[in-house]
Amino acid sequence: MLVAEESDVVANPVGWHVYRYDLERASTALPEHLSTYAPDLRSWVERLGGRHGQRFLLGPDGLPDLRVNAFFASPAMRNLSDLTNRDYAYSLTLWLNFLLVLGRGWWEATEEDAAEFQFWRLTDPRNDRTVRTSSFSRDVAGCKKFYRWVGKRYQVVDPFDELKYGRGGRQENVKWLAPAAIRRWRDLGVRGRGLDGRVDQRWRGRNDQRDAAFVDGLYGTGLRLTSWASVVLPELPRIAPGRGYFTCSLADQCAKGGYGYTYWMPRSVAVGVHAYREGARARAVRRAQQADLYRTLRGLRVARLSRRGKGVEIPDGKGGWSVRAWSVLPPQVRKRLFVETPQGLEPLSLWLNEDGLPREAHGWHHTFESANERIAGLGLENFSCTAHMHRHSFALRWFSVGKLIWAQRLGHLSDEEARDFREQFGDHWHLVQTMLGHRRVETTKEVYLEPFRNLQVELLMAHAEGFPVARFMADAFAGHPRVHTDPLAVSE
Repeated sequence: MLVAEESDVVANPVGWHVYRYDLERASTALPEHLSTYAPDLRSWVERLGGRHGQRFLLGPDGLPDLRVNAFFASPAMRNLSDLTNRDYAYSLTLWLNFLLVLGRGWWEATEEDAAEFQFWRLTDPRNDRTVRTSSFSRDVAGCKKFYRWVGKRYQVVDPFDELKYGRGGRQENVKWLAPAAIRRWRDLGVRGRGLDGRVDQRWRGRNDQRDAAFVDGLYGTGLRLTSWASVVLPELPRIAPGRGYFTCSLADQCAKGGYGYTYWMPRSVAVGVHAYREGARARAVRRAQQADLYRTLRGLRVARLSRRGKGVEIPDGKGGWSVRAWSVLPPQVRKRLFVETPQGLEPLSLWLNEDGLPREAHGWHHTFESANERIAGLGLENFSCTAHMHRHSFALRWFSVGKLIWAQRLGHLSDEEARDFREQFGDHWHLVQTMLGHRRVETTKEVYLEPFRNLQVELLMAHAEGFPVARFMADAFAGHPRVHTDPLAVSE
């Protein structure tokens, strides 16, 4: 019922800790002297307005601060994604534990305390776990949101209000992989291959089909991890002959900032996803059905797919059905949607755990961590990858494609004609902006594509004929400090 965030407890055995409600587990009976309030713990939590997955904090004495936990139950936090809720919970916990060392409560914190917190997080030599400016910015965002909420209710001053700190740390964290390096990382990290390209006999992975389909989808579509993790079965494209790419839509509620956009899925990704759906995923669903697991879940909603295929019909609790478009359904709701099949209930979520239950987005971070650890164990140093590096690398690849296309199309035009063409149809920057779903092309230029800033146009032009994108990128970025190429390519 009450689940601790294990990493928080291990990292800090004494102090504030993050927990969350798990209302799908068997409920715990309350002590006799509390039974007059509710028959069990789940009923008590629900009566107080708690929801499944909601985070809350317990202090060093093992007791909650009701004001702090009311913040996590507020609409201000309910309207944020689960990942943002988790990040803000950790950030606030760090701050409360920092204040604990100073002997102050959160309502007593001063601007000087916030400045000391900044020094400790970023530069204090006594802290062996300092972070980059971008991580600290996230901490400040979580704490400021907390103080804005409690400030209106308890007249508490925000100690972070006047804090000065850099916000430009995004570029320094951007890394890229060339196409061959992406494939090598996938084969070594999640498909269990050895350095010779063959299956490693020591490999004990059980989810290689699912994990390979997931990471291929990240690089193939350019979606963020949380967005790709939220896709449901009806949103998958049908594989049609003769199509190299399939047009898909990312739901507003599953996109950063709430702005969905069109994205394109390569045929190879679609084939891999459908193979996973009919293979490992189908086996996981069948095991769960045989164990009657889905029938015992609390909070699931047995839905019906809309006949027009553009939405889903969800029980309204009054004996009727409410038609909802996929675009307005957030990941938390999607994970609770099931449909009745001849074999029994089946989740609509695409990505499942081995037990057949929908996979939480943060679980994919463990997949990447395990893959990086495995690759390091094979003796390849400094060859790691994160989910967002797939998105960065996707942007770099499409910049290359766009640059080559424009070079061919505009090569015969005068400077004035080429300028008119770009004004009408955009340029390679706008292509990548569209592929990434950015609302401003400046974001694309400033954050993702620094390696291209100093490349000579002649180098790009020289590779235009035939569009050898993989070879072009391997040559163009060889030796670039932040673009990793295939570390085994030389030996092959």
